This record gives sequence, structure tokens and C-alpha cells, in this order.
Amino acid sequence: MTPRSDVIVVGAGVVGLASALALLERGRSVHLVDAGRIGGGSSHGNCGTLTPSHAGPLYAPGMITKAMGWMLTPDAPFYVKPSADPALWQWMMQFARRCNTRDWQRAAQARAAILNASRTAFPEWMQRYGFDCRFSEGGADTVFRDAREMDAYVAQLPALAELGVASEVIDAAEYHRQEPALREGIVGAVRYPGDAHLRPDRYVAELARAVRERGGTIEEHNEARVLTAHGDGMRVTTADGARDARDVLLAAGAWSPLMAKALGMRWLRNAIQPGKGYSITYSRPGLAPKRPLTLHERKVCVTVWEDGFRLGSTMEFSGYDATLNRRRLAALERASAEYLHEPVGADKQEEWYGWRPLSWDDTPIIGPAPGLGQVWLATGHGMLGVSMSPATGRLVAELMTGDETHIDPAPYAPSRFA
Repeated sequence: MTPRSDVIVVGAGVVGLASALALLERGRSVHLVDAGRIGGGSSHGNCGTLTPSHAGPLYAPGMITKAMGWMLTPDAPFYVKPSADPALWQWMMQFARRCNTRDWQRAAQARAAILNASRTAFPEWMQRYGFDCRFSEGGADTVFRDAREMDAYVAQLPALAELGVASEVIDAAEYHRQEPALREGIVGAVRYPGDAHLRPDRYVAELARAVRERGGTIEEHNEARVLTAHGDGMRVTTADGARDARDVLLAAGAWSPLMAKALGMRWLRNAIQPGKGYSITYSRPGLAPKRPLTLHERKVCVTVWEDGFRLGSTMEFSGYDATLNRRRLAALERASAEYLHEPVGADKQEEWYGWRPLSWDDTPIIGPAPGLGQVWLATGHGMLGVSMSPATGRLVAELMTGDETHIDPAPYAPSRFA
């Protein structure tokens, strides 16, 4: 007999697991399937920062000019590999159209709402579920070596303040007194006291533990291949047979567009592109930063835990190219060496790449799939899946159970693409 649950979640990354946990808390039975291992995608190798400060979308006035200059540099922070893929260029055209103040503000409001809700929820989640994932609320800093870049950045802080994101501008002399890990040449920093961080691989493992303890089932290495209506519900045909449920939640991150044809959602193929990111994890250096850092000019993130040190970021559009680009890894280390006295730890523990699901309006896609009744979506979180996970999970559960939502779901509705 085919197993049946209230909800099948396709994807056991941070968003799928958070959604499953929220559904279980509302009394739904949940079965997760994943083509790989739990948290094996971008949920694993990101820098683990929880950043309402990143409410502003990637696109902004002037971004096109900057991106065009970067396109000829393979190790630049934003790189587009030459491609004839029409879906990529359609996505790029939609992205480019939004590089204006009005669209930036609209996206920033939606992103801030879900980021702030998640940031508020994290401490309660840590306590309620007993998560052991190196959670810290010490804030995060963005540091600068170019005065003009800093001036332009600081000019945007009032817009973030209107979205509930507090900040503090620190001059170079004071910052060096506070943070001896930084080399000379820093012109200043912006601190976001409301930001936090955790160890993402441990967070995902703890989410999976909590899901299982509450009766959820997780199948790893079992690819979902076809979704079809079946009786009064849905059937997911997997590599290991059929799984039935009343509803299906697609939370497959950057792999969501690959299922678009099977789901009858061709629009999803055009709405999301995989943005490839890289990270390197080391043992902790002797002189390590006290808080997570963004090295602004190089667009590199530095995160330090008790048991590790990670350099990460970059945005590469190269489809699902599964090669580890050593030039881009080296760029992370070069950037760190520009800013830090001890740019790497003594032991290199992991080199990683993964794909982030980027919608062309840089806003998550959360809600019912247009015209598909019992299919729901939670994807398109870009680089902020961890940061947005508690509020995403809660919103998914509220929508699927018909409860009043804690944030306005309209900005995230999939119908905006269809």
C-alpha cells in the first residue's frame, strides 16, 4: 500500500525542514523526500549569518554598470558565464529592469518583513527545540577600505532604518581599537547590532532532529521525479516508488526550476536561476574577528565559530555547472588577506560550492502554486534561506492550514510570476 501523509515536502534543506517542523506543530503529518542528503545544498556551506541588514535586494540603481564591468573578470563577485540559455537571459532582463529605486524599495520592504520576523523568532526556536548550533546574537559588521564606497553605502542606511534595521557607523580609529583582527587600511565600518549568526550545518541537523522527534519522516537519496493529482490528493513518484499526500510542498531550492516541466509550471523555470556560491572552512585562527564581517569591496563574508572559520560568498551564473572553480576559491582567500592579519586558519577543513535559488525580483516565492490546487511552493530565497527560515516555515504552515498569517503573504505569492 502506498504511504500517505498530510503533506509531502520535496526538499530537506533548511526551508523544507523549517516548514515541516511548523506543519508538525500544527498537527499535520509530514513526509520529506530529498534527492541527496539532509541539508546537502546551500543550507550546508553558507556563512550562517542571520541578517536583517541584507533587506536590500541584489539589484539597485547603478548595479548594471558595475555588473557589466565584473562580467569580464572570472573571479569577480558577480560573474555570468557565457551561455545561450534563453531562460538565463530572460531572467537577466527581468533582473536588470529592477535596478531602480522604486523596485529596490518594494523588494526591500518584503524582504525586511520576513527577515525581521525570522530574526525575532530565532531565540525562541533555539530555546523551544534545544538547538545546539552555535547561535550568537553579537551583531555583524561591514568593513570598508574605500572611502567613496563607504560614503555611498552609509547614504543607504536611513532607508534600512525605515525598515527596522538599526546600524552604527564606526570610524577607522575606533574600529581598530575594537577589532584588532583587521589590518591597517580600513576606513571605517558599519555595525548591525540586530544581526546574528549560527553554524548552518549544525542548524540543519538540529532541524532534522526536531522534525523526526515530532513524528516527521525524512527520506534521503530518493529523488522526486513526477507530481500528479491522485484521488483527493497528490502523488509524488520517487526513485523508490510512489508517495501519496493531501498536499505537496516544493521546497527544493535551486533545483525547483528543474521540476517545473513535471509540475506543469513552466513559469518557474524562468522565475529562478541557480546562483553558484563558494566557501572555504578552516580551523579558527588565533586572531579571529569578534563578529561576522562583510568585506564590502570584495563582497566576501567572514564568519567565526568556536570550532571553525569560514570565508564565503560570490555569485556565479553558470547553470548547474558542477566544477569547483579554484580561481573563485582563491579570490576568497585574497580578499581575506587584504583585510585580516590572519586571513585563514591553520587547517583547511572543507572547500564547497552550492547553488542558491534566485528569483528575478530577489524575493522568496511562498504560497499556493497557481492553478495546481494542492501544490505549494517555498523557494527563491536566494542567499537568505537560513536567515528567513523560521518565518518562512511559519508562513507556509499558516497558509496551508488556513490560519491567520503573521506577515502579509502577498509579496511572496507565486502568482506574481505566472
